[in-house]
Amino acid sequence: MHQQTTIVGVGDFTPDQVVTNETMARAIPGWSADLIRERTGIRERRFLCAIDAETGTSTPPVVGLRSNCDMAELALWDALKVAGLAPHELDALFVVTCTPDQPDFNHDAMELHRRLELRPDTLAIVVNDGCGGTPYVLDLVHKLVSTGAMNTVAIVASNFASAHVDRRVYCGELETASGKAVSGFLSMYVFGDGAGALVVRGTGGDRGIVKSLSGNGHEQLVLKRGGGAELPYLSAAARPVDYAFVVNGHEVAASFPKLMKHALEAVGQTNDVKRFYLHQPNKRVLDRFTSAAELGPERVACTVDTLGNTSAAGMLVALSLDVKEGRVSLGSGELVCLAAAGANVHWGAQLIRL
Repeated sequence: MHQQTTIVGVGDFTPDQVVTNETMARAIPGWSADLIRERTGIRERRFLCAIDAETGTSTPPVVGLRSNCDMAELALWDALKVAGLAPHELDALFVVTCTPDQPDFNHDAMELHRRLELRPDTLAIVVNDGCGGTPYVLDLVHKLVSTGAMNTVAIVASNFASAHVDRRVYCGELETASGKAVSGFLSMYVFGDGAGALVVRGTGGDRGIVKSLSGNGHEQLVLKRGGGAELPYLSAAARPVDYAFVVNGHEVAASFPKLMKHALEAVGQTNDVKRFYLHQPNKRVLDRFTSAAELGPERVACTVDTLGNTSAAGMLVALSLDVKEGRVSLGSGELVCLAAAGANVHWGAQLIRL
């Protein structure tokens, strides 16, 4: 049995609170506000938690939305509404995040399973992944749906950076395998909070994923040493920075163009693509790649300058916003392309007829 893996719903959530470069530069000293904008192209980001610039810490809201699961749930409900589907119709739910509310036992996926009252036999799995995780998992879902193993699947990707803001953690340095020291503050400058969701369904016809591929690399683009068996929590050998997500900015700048070029070539993107939804490490890196690849900036969705790098959620947030704003339409037959590579390293790409 072969069927098309068709996108039937997209959704997103980003917090209302705007956090400026000035606030981040005071909270996590390293670069000035002007230098953050000059080097990253990021003007501001959205955070769920309040930032105390004097102490360099964050505080979740007392009431209302306050967690990774809260953001993911809203994005998923948004996508289900667009799809016109009820939660019980889902055969599987994949949550792609490296900032879960609780790190073990598929907590955030199981919590969404409980909240939405999914069927007992609906799979609920957390995929602990970063920027490249969304198309990587979508490639897996495509294999399941196109062969008839499953019919209706949701992917929710989320990033909850503000929960991790802590001057004690992010002002330290880690040494890379090459011996180069990298600082933690860049991570706090580039990342933002948000969630995006995608619902796909097996259908007939010619709409759906035209081509999909994923793969692995071993560049260390983001480091996080602590929290596992090698360096357990409260270990005497651990330092605060060992629990930071530390972006190796030089490695990202060098590797991103090669990895993304490979991803796009793998799916054979063509001049017929109306819109590209690419991972956005920061605006400067994205702009350089867009120019070098001659994609045309008007065809490349960009949210990172105002929302920050929302990691695995970024492409889905951008796609959902484009659908809401009428730039592309589900059911239109328009050709779009998703591609990302990140962390250590998953990459994936899809050529999709909406």
